[in-house]
Amino acid sequence: MRLFRVTVEVGEPAKAAAFYRALFGQRPRPVGGGRCYLDCGGVILALISTGETPRAQTQDVYFEVDDLEAFHARAEGLGALSDVEVHGRPAGEIVTRPWGERSFYAADPWDNGLCFVQSGTIFIGE
Repeated sequence: MRLFRVTVEVGEPAKAAAFYRALFGQRPRPVGGGRCYLDCGGVILALISTGETPRAQTQDVYFEVDDLEAFHARAEGLGALSDVEVHGRPAGEIVTRPWGERSFYAADPWDNGLCFVQSGTIFIGE
């Protein structure tokens, strides 16, 4: 078994494509049916626009990245950095979390939570 796709609901497909292109540094692929796909390693992030009010994910989606600072700068430029705290530290700042991951949290314009983790620091429970 393998996970191959994670979906997030977004509004306005053109706005969603522009936001994610600016944040991820890659153009989402339109695939029809109100969907755009972003290749994220072995998993596709599907941006879905249903024409109705989008429902935000209840949990953050985590991405391992090689250049955390570049993603942070792009998220900051988009006004997407989280303004909450995680374990008493600002979520939108790059910090090493108690479980050892060096990361920051952000959100898209539809309040879908995104976390970016520096390669080499991901914690998988071992």
